Amino acid sequence: MKILIASDIHGSARFCSTLADRIDEEAPDRILLLGDLLYHGPRNALPDGYDPKTVARILNDLKDRIVAVRGNCEAEVDQMVLEFPCMADYTELVDDRGRMLFATHGHLWNPENLPYLAFGSAFLYGHTHKKQLERENAAGILLVNPGSVSIPKDGSRSFALFEDGVFSLKALSGEPIAEAAL
Repeated sequence: MKILIASDIHGSARFCSTLADRIDEEAPDRILLLGDLLYHGPRNALPDGYDPKTVARILNDLKDRIVAVRGNCEAEVDQMVLEFPCMADYTELVDDRGRMLFATHGHLWNPENLPYLAFGSAFLYGHTHKKQLERENAAGILLVNPGSVSIPKDGSRSFALFEDGVFSLKALSGEPIAEAAL
């Protein structure tokens, strides 16, 4: 199974459209969205191309493949315009080999406050707008943050892929950044 993982779109139709292009190119089985989909939040400037209605339309066109969790900027009104569930604090996916992928936004659970996960699991989160792909040695957990689609705080817009037990970070333009096996 191939999963495309993205976070922190924050209502940018411009960068959500680019993400949709990557989705077309990558052809994932599932799209995992780690929250902060429509609203930019009070701490962020308006992202380039801010148009939550268009973002909702783009994402709704992909609803059959989307699994989403709630970010700290999601509200009940977001669920009213999105045609897929987006208000869960976390979700758990299991890969083809039975390994746990725990997905959350990162404002409740994060690398400093991990839920219990079995050794060899992956912890997927957004929220910081900074990419991360490294193993937490004490617990043997792979920490995966795809970065932000629209408001990066580490210099480049990005997303992640998971396929055949390997996570890849990619720039929103499609160039590879980093890779790590689960």
